[in-house]
Amino acid sequence: MSVRHLFFFAMLIMLGLGALAPSVFFAAGYPDHNIQLIIPNVAGAQMDITARLLAAEMEKILGAKIIPNNKPGAGSVLGTEAALRAKKDGYTLLYAGNAAFMTAPACTPEIVHYDPIKDAEPLGLHYFFPLTITVRSDAPWKTFSEFIDYAKKNPGKIRVSTMGVGSGPHLMLETIQAITGAKLTHVPFEGGETVITALLGGHVEATCDTLAKVKPHVDAGKMKMLLITNKAPGYPDIPTIQELGYKQPLYGGWFGMYAPAGIPEEVKNILVPAVEKAVKITKPKIDALGSVGEYRSPSEQKKMMEEEYRKAVEIAIKIGMRKQ
Repeated sequence: MSVRHLFFFAMLIMLGLGALAPSVFFAAGYPDHNIQLIIPNVAGAQMDITARLLAAEMEKILGAKIIPNNKPGAGSVLGTEAALRAKKDGYTLLYAGNAAFMTAPACTPEIVHYDPIKDAEPLGLHYFFPLTITVRSDAPWKTFSEFIDYAKKNPGKIRVSTMGVGSGPHLMLETIQAITGAKLTHVPFEGGETVITALLGGHVEATCDTLAKVKPHVDAGKMKMLLITNKAPGYPDIPTIQELGYKQPLYGGWFGMYAPAGIPEEVKNILVPAVEKAVKITKPKIDALGSVGEYRSPSEQKKMMEEEYRKAVEIAIKIGMRKQ
C-alpha cells in the first residue's frame, strides 16, 4: 500500500466517508500486483494460444502482469472450478468456453460442482469457433439440402464423425437430426486429427468439426463444407442453418473471459473495458486462425450462456446422457 493511497484513505475517513473508503480505495489501486489467468486446457491447445493473445493485450491496457496458469482436466471442468472458487478480488480470472459452461454441465452434471450461470461473472466474449458439416470433395452432395434429402431417404446410411460423445459437435449433430427429421449415424472419436482422417480415408461420409480443423483441407480442395454455425471470413457462401429456413440456430464453440461471481463492481468496471479493447485488437489474428473474433458484452454473453445451456440440457436428455 503506497503512502499516497494511505493518505487518500485517511482523508476519506476524516471527511466522514469511511463507509465508502474500502471500495473506492480498492478500485483506485486495482490492479496493483500480478493477475492469475486460469486456462482449463493444456499448453499449446487453441484455447491456450488465444487466451495468451488476449492476456498479452490486457497486460498493456491494465499495466499489470497477467500470469497464465494451465489447469486441464475433465473437459475444462477442473480448471474452471478452481477459478470460480478463487478469491473474489479480480486477481484470478478464467478463460473458458462452452465446454466448461454448457456441454459438461448439461451432459455430465455429476462431475460439475459449480453453477455455470450463477457462479461465473462474464467479462466479455472473445470469439466464436464455427462448427461445420463437411464432406469429401468427391461426395455426391453439393449442398446441405441434398445431404439431408439423401439422409431422409436412406436412414442411417450417412456416417458422421465427431470428437466424442457429449461434445459440442455431437450436440450439434443431434440438433440437426431433431430439426430436419434426418437419421444420421454418429461415429465418435477421441478428438484430434482422427476425426478428419476418418473422413479422408472414406471411413465416414461426413464430419462435424471446427472450421479451423477442416479449413486447410477445404482450401486444398480435398473437402467441401455444406453448413456452418457462424458466418466466417473467407467463406461467405457457406450457409448457416437459419439461412436455409430453419428457426432453431446451431451453436458453435466460443471462448470468453470470466471472473468468480461477486467480484467488486469497481473492479469489474476496470476489467470489462480492458477485455473489450483487447478483443478488438486481437480480432485479425483470431480470424486468421479460422475462427471469428466477435466481442459481446457481459450481459449479451450471459444471455447467450443461459439460452445455450437450456438447449444443451434438452438435447442431453433426448440422447440419454442426462435424466429428466
